Amino acid sequence: MPRNDSSQNGESTFTVIVAAVANLGIAAAKAVAGVVSGSSAMLSEAAHSVADTVTEVMLLTALKRSEKPADEDHPLGYAGERYVWAMLAAVATFVGGAVFSIYDGIHTLVQGEEVGDPLLSYIVLGVAFVLEGFSLRTAVRQVKGEAERLKAPFGRYLRRTPDTTVKAVVLEDSAALAGLMLAAGGLLGVELTGDSVWDGIASLLIGALLVYVAWVLGRSNAELLIGRPVPRRMREEIREELLSVPHIIDVLELTTLIQGPAEVMIAAKVDFRDVSSAEQVEWACEEAEEQLRERFPAVRRVYLDPTPGLGRRQSRPDASSR
Repeated sequence: MPRNDSSQNGESTFTVIVAAVANLGIAAAKAVAGVVSGSSAMLSEAAHSVADTVTEVMLLTALKRSEKPADEDHPLGYAGERYVWAMLAAVATFVGGAVFSIYDGIHTLVQGEEVGDPLLSYIVLGVAFVLEGFSLRTAVRQVKGEAERLKAPFGRYLRRTPDTTVKAVVLEDSAALAGLMLAAGGLLGVELTGDSVWDGIASLLIGALLVYVAWVLGRSNAELLIGRPVPRRMREEIREELLSVPHIIDVLELTTLIQGPAEVMIAAKVDFRDVSSAEQVEWACEEAEEQLRERFPAVRRVYLDPTPGLGRRQSRPDASSR
């Protein structure tokens, strides 16, 4: 369940900034090492870090723009902008990193390459591994804290979290660590065999890894842009909470929508007791909203539609008797 807590945005912003600063320095170092050593895998890793840096800039934009309050032109707020920018970040990962890596790998396999002294590349890879590891640790700590708060397994929470900015950092930093090991493996293969094909294969594998990350992030953000409900268990708890309100006897239809990491909308068709007065129905709606907000802090909007139950609709009076 998303939480309604301003500290979540602060944590996400810090996580993304750490990742952006780390990737910016790493990208420059990898590019220099790639030029000096002539390694396509190192150049692919440089493109990987550049793509990650662009991604983090987009994620910071997403965090900033999604905080804007609702206005007359956007009555439901700007939370959805987070997913638009996160989707663009996924595209940047694909275009900026994966395409270049795959192209460079194919070029190396077809044309070959002259690989120079790999010492600088190994040093850069080692430093990059430490920095990427620190960035990943920061992101994992945030995700783990949220998962523990909700008593959900870490993996399941990461798959289903509506905070796609932090999810992007976790996946990209994990891919970055894997990419660094692939690049090191490619360099080592060239050293041991004298054949540059290993460097080309490493570059292709790095590209394939980035394609996968871009696909996962793109799919997650697409689901949220299209409209994703809260988890089934939370929907059941919302139904129970509504039924606990005096004068409400049935929830005929329940619609929930995640509008942002800490923003949920609830709309329901509700059957009230036949003997309830208009005033009692009005106060029952107010009480239902208060109870839902208290139990689920992420709930921002509650819309209840008084609707006759199935039995009453079957006996609906025709127009002539009204």
